[in-house]
Amino acid sequence: MTDFVQAGEVRVAFDREGSGPALLLMHGAEATRQMFRALVPCLARRFTVISYDQRDCGETEGPERTATLVDLANDAHRLIKALGLKRAHVFGSSFGGRVAQALALLHPRSVDRLVLASTWPLPRPYEELCPDGRRLAELRRGLPATAEELATWFFPEAFLQQRPELRRVFADARPASSRSARRAATVATTLEKGVADIVAPTLVLAGELDRVVPPTVTLAMAGRIRGADAVLLPAIGHVTAMQAPEVLARHVVRFLDPAGDKA
Repeated sequence: MTDFVQAGEVRVAFDREGSGPALLLMHGAEATRQMFRALVPCLARRFTVISYDQRDCGETEGPERTATLVDLANDAHRLIKALGLKRAHVFGSSFGGRVAQALALLHPRSVDRLVLASTWPLPRPYEELCPDGRRLAELRRGLPATAEELATWFFPEAFLQQRPELRRVFADARPASSRSARRAATVATTLEKGVADIVAPTLVLAGELDRVVPPTVTLAMAGRIRGADAVLLPAIGHVTAMQAPEVLARHVVRFLDPAGDKA
């Protein structure tokens, strides 16, 4: 059941499941908290898992103006406080990983341990690091006609053969809508601070077959964050939470709860 909480100027839609230390999940650019539906049950045995919709996504309501990455980090910080928490573990996937980095940089006391998956480092822009970014942008602008080709960027072909319905996962996207346009502009924003300034214990995860963010880009972040761990996930594409939730959960639990039993 969806819950709502006021976090500053934003009415945030979120789900909360499980018990134990708080774990906040941050979704990617085109997604909503629903991308974590298969992952949450795998984590809720150990954690109070909080998945939420960012501004201009899903059921969250906010001002009709373009937000910045700073706004999204502040939203997450206010959400943590509004839920009565002092701090939380944070997992961010893709653009959600950028939001997670920003939260860890701007509000370090709100972040316990940090997991960054299939993402790229602040403050550098996506197009600078990902040479195929221009083609990806064309596919996004061409939605919904380009939905099936776009899906092949997010999921490996072998997985799409098992889950053919995901070939149309982007078919309802409307990039020309005002909300989608604001979201695209938000994704393009950055910070002056960089990933090297993160102080939270960090795990970096990359999918071997990721076409959206090359795994070399993601894994290189670990070398710039003091003490960070890095894991390459074999045969995994961009959206690990949907393709291999159990595998992802094992790595997350092992990192966040190293003294606990195996997931």
